[in-house]
Amino acid sequence: MPSSSERDVRPVNVLILKSDEHNPRIASTDGHPFIRTPNLERLAARGVVFESAYCPSPLCVPSRSSFISGRPVHQIQTYNNSLVLERPNYPSYGAILDAAGVHSVHVGKVDAYRPPNELGFTEMFGTDYRGVGDTMISREPLALRTDGLERARDVGVAENPFRGDDRRMEDALAFLRRSADLGRPWTMEVNLIAPHFPHRVTEELWELYADHADLPEYDVTAPPAHHPYAADLRRHFGTHVFTEELIRQHRRAYYGRVTYVDAQLGRLLEALEATGQLDRTVVVYTSDHGEMLGMFGMWWKSSLYEDSVRVPLVVAGPGFPEGVRVRTPVSHWDLRATIFAAVGVPYPDGLPGQPLQSLSREHRRDDRAVFAEYHGHGTRGSSFMVREGRWKLLYHAKAPHQLFDLDADPHELRDLASARPDVVERLTRRLYDEFCDPVVEQDRAERFIRAQLAALDQASAAAM
Repeated sequence: MPSSSERDVRPVNVLILKSDEHNPRIASTDGHPFIRTPNLERLAARGVVFESAYCPSPLCVPSRSSFISGRPVHQIQTYNNSLVLERPNYPSYGAILDAAGVHSVHVGKVDAYRPPNELGFTEMFGTDYRGVGDTMISREPLALRTDGLERARDVGVAENPFRGDDRRMEDALAFLRRSADLGRPWTMEVNLIAPHFPHRVTEELWELYADHADLPEYDVTAPPAHHPYAADLRRHFGTHVFTEELIRQHRRAYYGRVTYVDAQLGRLLEALEATGQLDRTVVVYTSDHGEMLGMFGMWWKSSLYEDSVRVPLVVAGPGFPEGVRVRTPVSHWDLRATIFAAVGVPYPDGLPGQPLQSLSREHRRDDRAVFAEYHGHGTRGSSFMVREGRWKLLYHAKAPHQLFDLDADPHELRDLASARPDVVERLTRRLYDEFCDPVVEQDRAERFIRAQLAALDQASAAAM
């Protein structure tokens, strides 16, 4: 057994468990009244809950690509889930860390701007890649999907519903069993599909929430549902097919899928304990984006409303205080900077993000702004979010802008854009000065998407 002094000089590692499509409100750490996420609570007791954390864009490829590359979606032009056109080969955080002597591991879903073998991680387990990917990306005219009823009916109990995630967990646990002998710091990002649809669960998890087949607190009659982009998304996905019974079933199954993810967090924590590395590892739980889950009649993601763009974020380990809650807005770019700070590698110049180690000691900073954007399927144009303190601006390229006071109105029911033009003007100026020109980026995105559509047409014609 090594002495305590020898243990103290071991390098700090980073383990990130990233789920897919986890609504931030559906967690006991966010005050949910009945969801069972005891391992998230355990992690929160040892660390920090970031109550106002945001993904770069509420869609898989844009969000994950932005995190891996450290660059905004509009810069790398990962506007949607189609990869029919090649993007520049920006270095991934895994490649930068590997070159600096850190063993970087990526497990599970990739959904990145480049093929997995070009990302430069030391090791990768599970390298599925979309290739051409989604074809329903036209914004004007708005592409309309035809599988709404199929998705709506795909719910309930299934045999082995977590088969893929179980395999990825075995890869992650196998790495942890040998990681203590690497002799250098390591990072591992474990990507699970759950709680992403289809909302299928085991019989045990289905029965666990038998008394909680509920309805969303606010439905399609709520004011935010009337915004043109919200209406676009409902049309795009064909969500009118969701009956009350189907809504209840989806929410019941979703709760079970969240509890499954929580159990996997517990397995990772136990493995760190068993290998003597828990006290020397920064452990993170987050998700790539949220899930509307019937709120305002909307499903899945693709919206800059809180349920879709905000994400759970709990971090514990060296450099973080215990049992703290932080309301300062943060983003996945800050999480990316956190990895570098933990393993002692300088963060590349010019990339956005501030280590959460420093932000975890600031309960609330009203002067800090975070940014998100959406250019993907289902809306007629681009959208941009600026969150500063209590205020949240949604700047829409092809629809009226929206402003919300999240302190007084956490569910975004009252649009204050016309009542507080001074705040709209100030946050719009921050958008232009600190993040991007939304007019330029709307036009740039539209031209790129039209080039994607032309390439998809050519590929389809060649295949005939």
